[in-house]
Amino acid sequence: MGFTAAYLDFARDGANDAVSLPDVNTTDPFVMQTYGSWIRSLTSVFAIDGLRIDTVKHVEKTFWPSFRSAAGIYSMGEVLDGNTNYTCSYQDELDGLLNYPLYFRLIEAFRDTNGTNGNMTSLSHAMTAIQEGCRDSTLLGTFSENHDNPRFLSYTNDMHLNRNVIAFTLLAGGIPIIYQGQEQGFVGGNDPSNREALWTSSYSTETALYRFIGSINQVRNRDMYANPSVLTTPASVIYSDDHHMALRKGLIVSLFSNMGSTALVYNLTLTGHGYQENQVVVEILSCKNSTVAIGGDLQVFVQAGLPQALSGEAELRDNCALCLDNLEDPAGTNPLAV
Repeated sequence: MGFTAAYLDFARDGANDAVSLPDVNTTDPFVMQTYGSWIRSLTSVFAIDGLRIDTVKHVEKTFWPSFRSAAGIYSMGEVLDGNTNYTCSYQDELDGLLNYPLYFRLIEAFRDTNGTNGNMTSLSHAMTAIQEGCRDSTLLGTFSENHDNPRFLSYTNDMHLNRNVIAFTLLAGGIPIIYQGQEQGFVGGNDPSNREALWTSSYSTETALYRFIGSINQVRNRDMYANPSVLTTPASVIYSDDHHMALRKGLIVSLFSNMGSTALVYNLTLTGHGYQENQVVVEILSCKNSTVAIGGDLQVFVQAGLPQALSGEAELRDNCALCLDNLEDPAGTNPLAV
């Protein structure tokens, strides 16, 4: 970052209510030391758990290691770029990054009803490239909305596609990030339309999306409870085509579709899921059961393009109460249904 004089000419810069943002010389040892002292004090006084650092690529890379060391906590940087190699290179300086290389492929894969232009295979390839190219992909922030990019529902009003994107954000690995208002179904496009005031929603906890996010988060939490190492283990792609992707992470197999809410009802055959022949598998969001066939094929019932989270019945009994009523009574009501 270049050095400019640090003064404000309000007669000039304030004429259009503009706020001047002067640069400081972040290569200067005094500047680096001052920033280090400030962030060390800030994180200590307020017991901060982690940092999200904006516009990291607009500051020299050499600045960030000492800043991160002074902070002494997990630090995630924003590098707004879809190039995997370029973005991943910043993980040499900071613990984690916003996963923009995945974000762009994620939106492309799900934004079009019936998967007209979306391609799940490209998303699958992006996941592999990021896992291979970044120092630790489990420390990247997985997101589908934020204040710099259009909300997903500005591209489509298909709520089943939206649920797939949210489920992927929470179950595909990394550190999931839900942007405020996403749970309310906000639809703002480009900045500043995507920065809606949250209080206009009355902070509702009864919206279908709020409850859906809560349900998916319970699935994720029970997986972490059963197997804490899942947090440091990347997801494995076990199936992908242009319209579907299945992931295995911990005890959960998740299935995503970009077919949209108008998709037909059909069965999809999965292999490589890790379940045994004749094992009963539960789809946690609908509480419907299926059994692994001899030979290992698992027929997954896909309805209206909705996402799915699958778990073995025995694993479900051992580790949480999700769907337990339904395991005793197949006609039972799913407590997580939304």
